[in-house]
Amino acid sequence: MNIREFFPLYEVARDPARCVKCKLCVHECANEVHAFNEKLGVLTADDSKCVNCQRCVAVCPTRALKIVRTDNTYKVNANWTGDAMREVYQQAQTGGVLLASMGNPQPGPIYWDKLLLNASQVTNPPIDPLREPMETRVFLGKKPGSILRGPDGKLIPNQTPQLALRGPILFSAMSYGSISYNAHAALARAAQELGIYYNTGEGGLHEDFYAYGDNTIVQVASGRFGVHTDYLNTGAAIEIKMGQGAKPGIGGHLPGIKVGPDISKTRMIPEGTDAISPAPHHDIYSIEDLRQLVFSLKEATGYRKPIIVKVAAVHNVAAIASGIARSGADIIAIDGWRGGTGAAPARIRDNVGIPIELALAAVDTRLREEGIRDEVSLIVGGSIRSSADLVKAIALGADAVYIGTAALLAMGCHLCRSCQQGKCNWGIATQRPDLVARLDPDEAARRLVNLVTAWDHELQEIMGGMGINAVEALRGNRLMLRGLGLTEAELRVLGVKHAGE
Repeated sequence: MNIREFFPLYEVARDPARCVKCKLCVHECANEVHAFNEKLGVLTADDSKCVNCQRCVAVCPTRALKIVRTDNTYKVNANWTGDAMREVYQQAQTGGVLLASMGNPQPGPIYWDKLLLNASQVTNPPIDPLREPMETRVFLGKKPGSILRGPDGKLIPNQTPQLALRGPILFSAMSYGSISYNAHAALARAAQELGIYYNTGEGGLHEDFYAYGDNTIVQVASGRFGVHTDYLNTGAAIEIKMGQGAKPGIGGHLPGIKVGPDISKTRMIPEGTDAISPAPHHDIYSIEDLRQLVFSLKEATGYRKPIIVKVAAVHNVAAIASGIARSGADIIAIDGWRGGTGAAPARIRDNVGIPIELALAAVDTRLREEGIRDEVSLIVGGSIRSSADLVKAIALGADAVYIGTAALLAMGCHLCRSCQQGKCNWGIATQRPDLVARLDPDEAARRLVNLVTAWDHELQEIMGGMGINAVEALRGNRLMLRGLGLTEAELRVLGVKHAGE
């Protein structure tokens, strides 16, 4: 007897009075949810395949469709929830690890929402960004500890390589393979127009995008996919990926079904084979080993490019960052617990790591206490959702932020969290040519430019309200923050006072 152990999470609600049977939903759904029964002349839906990507809803010309959460529930149990039961059933059926994507959806503290910003009024008047200059440019890299002059009194240049950004925002690492060619093209074009940078992720750099090298951060991960001298020298900076927020301590896996001819060539692996990144770099087991790779990459690029080391936000991240700052790295990137990814074990994604707000505050405090804060710049990521999150991150000590999920949303992602299936109906997290073609890279780039431009305007407006006219004056200025509804321990780690103090 075939017994259904769990009901589909979503149901397709079709209004027969509105439906004109145009079959667009059938043609547009890569998950094959919709079908047309020729004999009966009716449209049907297999709810079990629906991931709630909203593609059919968006293309329906008569608004005849809705995707609704099923109202069928298990007997209420505060411990054994329906989701927990469903996951047990799935693993009992398959014997496999549960995969998930696009960040942690579980309830938990979002500290950005519990931090309030200060404003100026009388003694330190606000600044009008429409009438007075506001400096949002950022330079990432080591800052010289002193000014050197020669016997003739002239300055001796002692500045190490820097990344110059028009604003404190970069596009996060997303590999070619996990996202499509068109998505990468959009990120590259937007970064160039905005005067910022996008990150290749661990999948190498497609030869078509070498033209955007001045706005590209190339990544060196444990699998070393696509890493060669030309690749390293093309980028404006090099990022060593030690970990990421969605899966600390875990490597990467791109299924062979996604490794077509272009990805095979770019990653330098056989077509159709799985691209598996080991959890550790097998040449790094200490800060001394990391230092060796940092300087190997500097040697390979003639000491012309800053080196970034990316780590996940974990419980001892402040001590790790202290070691990285002494390894010769120029920039540290920290990725928080809510960071997105194309695929991660669900148990790792939801239970390992700490929120980026706490990690950032702890790292900034430690580096300041040790007198080495200017030895490195800090980039943070892991669910930066708005310009308010950006401002709070800078006030907690960041020099700049990575945005990933926000960038994908700007391109049209609907956060259905099924990237690992490779059937993205919006042409972003897929390699299927018919689906990739749905994403217009020019339109997606325009939307990315609009998003970052809007955030920059809001950043200037918020800083003006604080009476601050430069991002540099905001960095680490925790007096501009107050906590709301936080415990004494949380306030201590964040280094902020409670609202009303």
